[in-house]
Amino acid sequence: MRVLLTSLFLFLIACQPVQKSTGKQSEISFDNTKLYYEGRVKPNNQIKATEMYWPGTSVSLKFKGTAVSAVLEDEKGENYFTVVLDGKQISVLALSQGKKEYVLAENLADTVHQIELHKRNDWIHGKTLFYAYQYKGDTLLDITKKETFIEFYGDSITVGYGNEDTTGKDRSTGDVTNNYLAYGALTARALNAEYSCIAHSGIGIMVSWDDLTMPEEFDRWNPEDANDSWDFSKKQADIVVVNLFQNDSWLVKRNNHPQFKRRFGVEAPSDEYIIDSYVSFVQKIRSHYPKAEIVCILGNMDVTKKGSQWPEFVKQAVAKTGDKKMHTLFVSYKDSPGHPKVYEQAAIAEKLIGYLKQI
Repeated sequence: MRVLLTSLFLFLIACQPVQKSTGKQSEISFDNTKLYYEGRVKPNNQIKATEMYWPGTSVSLKFKGTAVSAVLEDEKGENYFTVVLDGKQISVLALSQGKKEYVLAENLADTVHQIELHKRNDWIHGKTLFYAYQYKGDTLLDITKKETFIEFYGDSITVGYGNEDTTGKDRSTGDVTNNYLAYGALTARALNAEYSCIAHSGIGIMVSWDDLTMPEEFDRWNPEDANDSWDFSKKQADIVVVNLFQNDSWLVKRNNHPQFKRRFGVEAPSDEYIIDSYVSFVQKIRSHYPKAEIVCILGNMDVTKKGSQWPEFVKQAVAKTGDKKMHTLFVSYKDSPGHPKVYEQAAIAEKLIGYLKQI
């Protein structure tokens, strides 16, 4: 009888879920409820990983322990992530092609830590699969969910294109493109808001440097798949920020560009067409987020330079919607070459944060 009771006791212990690793290496798989994702991501249960495309998507883990790593697989070996430990950037993670375990932090004090991987660059560099975190420690903790949700739609400015490039070359690669320090991410953190960034360098509302415009791309989960629509009912945005028209403002003047010819033929669009195109897009956003405050901003490249017509186009478009929860905000021209650097991104964020606190 004693043997039977002992065997039963051991069997019950073996069947209990493991909560602690007592200092051993433990794997926290992609679907663990302790993970905190931000951005437009969706688990893929067939391959047992979360697919990450959009700049600014992130995955965080809170644990008590002394080391942490991540198992990732990159499609092209061109993606970069900012590694954030306890709220501070500690390194830039350059991914190689294929599946690999990456050490993120080690030799830590045996206390509570929070690790975050934040995608730095454009989706055109291919998808990244997140399989798991692995940590050395004894406890996992819940991350407090943020109450406010902000979603951004934009172009290279919103991506953070080249914001850490101090060479003057205005490069696009992920070692110098840091979405974590782009104005959207800065704004979300300042307001303790969950962050989603739907942005693509070179994109416009009417015309882009590449094939897709934002009205064609904005509602996709996988931006390369027109049939892979995002389910907006998963989470309703409290605030939506739209920062587009910079690329339109350049391309409507380039009648020899293939995308100009494709979209417009031989004649540049009229002012009315420009305004109506903006109205159509923001009304699509409204159809998915009926209660959100929508802020239509421009800046801080030459689309807001003195004499530019584009702020007036946005004003007229917003007025034409008659939407009382749709607003305009313009950030002054930075008056410097290339894309906004970190301090110029911070200037956009400062103005946007102040405005959002008012509304």
